Amino acid sequence: MSLKNQQDLQNADNFYETERLILRPVSLEDGEFILDLYNRPKFIQFIGDRNLKTVSDAENYIKNRFLPQMEKLGYGNYLMLTKEGNVKIGAVGIFEREGLDVVDIGFSLLDEFEGKGYAYEAAFKIKSIGMDDFGLNKISAITTKDNFSSQKLIEKLGLKFQKYVTIPDDPEELMYYETE
Repeated sequence: MSLKNQQDLQNADNFYETERLILRPVSLEDGEFILDLYNRPKFIQFIGDRNLKTVSDAENYIKNRFLPQMEKLGYGNYLMLTKEGNVKIGAVGIFEREGLDVVDIGFSLLDEFEGKGYAYEAAFKIKSIGMDDFGLNKISAITTKDNFSSQKLIEKLGLKFQKYVTIPDDPEELMYYETE
């Protein structure tokens, strides 16, 4: 099979690769990992409490939030796995978010994998896929005013700060970025 055919086959399953990572759609089997990731103190502080208390809660969140968007749009939330060791380290995705007109790129990592360039590597790939493969004209990102590492990464991705916004069911004013 030629490399091009391998890439087509890979992309047909929504699996992507970067230099150090494999990105694959989050699945129900990832419930335990999502429960851990979404209950980390930094996730709750900077992204929000999704009120996931059990693996079953996490599986339902995946089933009701992530899988329908992937089915509808062909893209959504991807698990980050290291090529070396196949270790689950975080998630990255492009999301339809209530209150935003432009799809939103988001990322989260387990604390022990921060500061190694994984989030940028994954987010850069997902942004490219969104724009090149899915024809998105614009991608946005939101973050809290005190999440300086996310602000830096978003700017490194080429998104520019536009304004402050609030989204439904969240009173906190967020920084809104968008591709040009």
